[in-house]
Amino acid sequence: MEKFTTLEGVAAPMNMINVDTDMIIPKQFLKTIKRSGLGQHLFSEMRFDDDGGEVADFVLNKQAYREASILVAGDNFGCGSSREHAPWALLDFGIRCVISTSFADIFYNNCFKNGILPIKVTKEQLDALMDDAERGANATLTIDLEAQTIKGPDGGEIAFEIDEFKKHCLLNGLDDVGLTMQEKDKIDSYEASQKAQQPWLYAAE
Repeated sequence: MEKFTTLEGVAAPMNMINVDTDMIIPKQFLKTIKRSGLGQHLFSEMRFDDDGGEVADFVLNKQAYREASILVAGDNFGCGSSREHAPWALLDFGIRCVISTSFADIFYNNCFKNGILPIKVTKEQLDALMDDAERGANATLTIDLEAQTIKGPDGGEIAFEIDEFKKHCLLNGLDDVGLTMQEKDKIDSYEASQKAQQPWLYAAE
């Protein structure tokens, strides 16, 4: 998993509440188990019309936000079904950070496992960040995970809270597999011990 330390990028405003995982990545795109390729279908039913053409007024179709790496969204982002494809699609599109007042629990935890930083802020802070994001290409935010700050285009700074363990994992690029592999020496030692004590279990190797 790619480390998350600092991120400076354009923030796209999505001033909608209850954006669920089916809106993020519609069910017809869940057949794959690959994490790549889903970005083209992100928010598909809002980004494209029935003929596959772009919906001009959807935020990520606007020229200023096509390269957005930060999403500023309304309350309860990521609600609905627990599909991990939702953070996969966001990441594949290029979104590394989502800022909202609240997230669905499963989506929130899935973000950390996939290298996305979900940040919870107050309603007042979200309103200010949404105003910043409305500036288009000038809506550049800087996210510093180590310092736990969001810096706006005018230099204003917002502090945010985050669980220390989740912060450690993002800073070091550790997903569940990475965390397990930190114990590789102990795992290898156990396997060697098991092989010596019960060699018949390994006869087929």
